[in-house]
Order: sequence, then structure tokens, then C-alpha cells
Amino acid sequence: MLKVYNTLSRRLEPFEPLRPGIVKMYVCGPTVYDYSHLGHARTYVAFDVIKRYLRLKGYDVFHVQNITDIDDKIIKRAQERGVSWKEIADYYTRDYLEALEKLNITIHVHPRVTEHISDIIEFIQALIDKGYAYVAPSGSVYFEVDKYPYYGELSKRFEKEQWRQETDVLSEKKKPYDFALWKAAKPGEPWWDSPWGRGRPGWHIECSVMSSKYLGEQFDIHGGGQDLIFPHHENERAQSEARFGKRPWVKYWIHTGYLTISGEKMSKSLGNIIVLREAFKEFDPKVIRLWLSTVHYRKPVDFSDKIMEQYKKHLERLIATVELLKKKIKETSIAHRLREEEIKTLIELEDTRARFYEAMDDDFNASEAFSQVYRLTNIVFRDIQYSEHKTLPLRAYQILYEFNQVLGVLDEYFHEKPVGQLELVDQLIDLIVRVRGELRKRKLYDLSDTIRSELANLGIQLMDKGDKTTWIIRKK
Repeated sequence: MLKVYNTLSRRLEPFEPLRPGIVKMYVCGPTVYDYSHLGHARTYVAFDVIKRYLRLKGYDVFHVQNITDIDDKIIKRAQERGVSWKEIADYYTRDYLEALEKLNITIHVHPRVTEHISDIIEFIQALIDKGYAYVAPSGSVYFEVDKYPYYGELSKRFEKEQWRQETDVLSEKKKPYDFALWKAAKPGEPWWDSPWGRGRPGWHIECSVMSSKYLGEQFDIHGGGQDLIFPHHENERAQSEARFGKRPWVKYWIHTGYLTISGEKMSKSLGNIIVLREAFKEFDPKVIRLWLSTVHYRKPVDFSDKIMEQYKKHLERLIATVELLKKKIKETSIAHRLREEEIKTLIELEDTRARFYEAMDDDFNASEAFSQVYRLTNIVFRDIQYSEHKTLPLRAYQILYEFNQVLGVLDEYFHEKPVGQLELVDQLIDLIVRVRGELRKRKLYDLSDTIRSELANLGIQLMDKGDKTTWIIRKK
């Protein structure tokens, strides 16, 4: 059974969605005032892996991820550059969506805050009517934390002095820890009309409104980075359970670990922020995705050039494995009887699959799961590349295909080129390999080595075992 670490309970829990077979998941997306960076990618890829594994397990997953396109940071950036806040939001939204595409991440709904103002106003009014919120003289609206008895359970912060929020407006709040649902308009800032006057939404209310609009009054997974546990997710939980009168509002709270750069915390003050658009120029997005797909989502993860080089080699090996298996499946015949050593290899293949699922069932332990992926590649190059029958390469291919449903880095390699084109290329390479074999028999090793070297330059790797030679096409 799949077990998931729930931040709310601080323990592993059996995963049982509210409605059998269906998983509703909301992940906090970006505030679009700057370029998306590696820290964002760490969270987005982690939840894409979670979603993909749940689908592999047979769940129907519906994924919502918001875009905060109005916020203090966006307004400040627009003022600094002398442009409209909307221009800033639209520009960085495009950057974010382009990054997701490169990382092979798809989202069902990408709600933008400014498209849901009326929904936000309705939600806030309901909290006022229920006595959980109050209107300040300025026209701002605040959530009254003391009215919600379960505040602090998610973050495990129970001392009220730890709850101080938005200290610049302390004078108009009942308590220092009450938080804004609606912010009264300031000169030169964007605003929308509301029953309490002109203003704009507070940060926390946005996610409560957009998640519940598309996923309902209760849903299964709410995710984001660890830095969002307090105050963002604590406040979301408070206002949503107050509004709907249902507990739990979210069944499983899941949070990703931090990302560091060569051992240091990534931060603007240290000047070590790595934006994705720059990282993609130096590293294949699939390499970045593979790296982020194969670390445990809750643990800290460190970025360095050395690590990227390592994962580049991992990706090359995975690609080579797919290409070799495709070739073996096409070349070999159907088996009518397996030898004992072939049966042992088949059992070992099945063991990699079983252990992959066991690892992912243990709180999506992608790190341990990837060790089984790599184990499979070892089996392929150790045993299967010399197989004379379809059974082993076909089963290895099927298992690796399953693994890639989670990893998401080999999609293009599982789709064949046009058959005629593929067969012609294979025939030409086979002809060259046969000619080289004749040269080796005649002990013309210099010439045969030249052919091997020239083929390698074209991305074609030859593998000799005795007088037999097999080949695969590697990505250049």
C-alpha cells in the first residue's frame, strides 16, 4: 500500500483518497514577478513525479496549479521598471509556462488570480457573514485567527507571538497575528471594486478560492515548498475550514525540501539564484528533470556542475538502453523455450520492477526507485544485449517504459521513427558492421578501428564480444 508523509500529522499515512480512484491535487504555483528558477523546478518536478506515479498506480489525477499575477512584489517590480503590473505578470507567466514545457510538465488548470476576483470577494464575504473576518476602517478585511481553534496545527507553531503577520498594519488589526484577506487600495496601485471599497486580494485567500473552485470543498493533496507551511498554508487551512465548516479541508499536506547550490542555500542575497532559462542553455532540460525526478521530494537537494555531468551520463545510458532494446526486439525471434540463465535474468527483471514500486510506495522514494532503474540498465548491457530471443528485451522494454511514466525523460525514444527510414538506417549500419567484421578476420585492425571510431562520431556505438558485434545509436 502506498504511504504518504502528511505534514499535518508528521507521520506516514496510508494513501486513501476521499473518493476511491480519483485524486484531486493542488500545488502552489509562482508569483510571476521574476524568472522561474531551479528552486521552483524542484517543487514542480517533484509533484509531477507524484502525479505520474499515482497515474501509474491507476488513479485518475486532476492537477491544479495557480499563477499569482497580482501581488506586492509584482507591483514593486512594475514601479521599478516604469511599466504596468500586468506587463510584468504576463511576461514572467510566459517564462514560467515555457519552463514547464521544457521540463515535460503538464497541468490541467492554471488559474490566474486576476481572473477570479469575484470568486475571492464572495469567499471573503462568506467569512465575514460567519464571524471569522472583520472589516477595518481602511476598508481592508482581516481573518480573526482567534476564532479558528485549530490554528498552528499544520506548522506546529502554537505560541501566538510566533504568529505576528503583516506588521506594517498592526494598528488596524484586532490582534498582531490576524492576516489580510482584502487589502485596501493605495495610491498608484491596481484595485478592484468590492463591498468594502476599492482594493485587491491578500495572498493567502487566492489559493483557498482557486483550489476549492476547481477541486471542491475538500480535496486530497495540497502541495508546495517547505517555506510555504507558515504562514501561507496555515492561513489557507484556517480560512478554508472556517468557510466550509469541514475538516479536513485537505487530507494530505505534502511539502518539498530545499534546494542548495554547491552546499549553500539558494538566495538573492548570496547572488546564487540560477534561473531556468539560463540553466537550459547549459544543460539539457531532460538532464535537469532526471536529476530532480530521482531525489526524494522531502530531502534537501544540492545542485552543482559535477552533479549535472553525472546525470547527463545517466540520461545517455537510459537512452542507449531504450535504443538497444528496440533493436533487439526487432532482430530477435520468438522464444519457444528459455534457458535456465534466461529465466534467472527474467526473474531479476521482475525483481527490479517490484522493488521500484516498493520504493515509490514508501512516500514516493524516487531515489531508491531510480537505483532499480539503473539496475535494469545493468541487466540489459550485461545479459540482454546478447539474447537470441524477444522475451528478455521485450520484457525489459516494457518495464523501462513503466519507469519512464514516472521519470518522463524518455518519451521521444519510445516513439519509433517512420518504419521505412528506420529499416534503411539499420540495414546500412549492419552492412558496415559486417564489412568491419571481415576486416577484423583479416587482422586489418587499424582499418576496423577507424570504422569503429568514425561510427562513434556519428553516435553509433559498437560492442564486440568475441567474433560477434552488436550496435546501438547513442544520442550525440
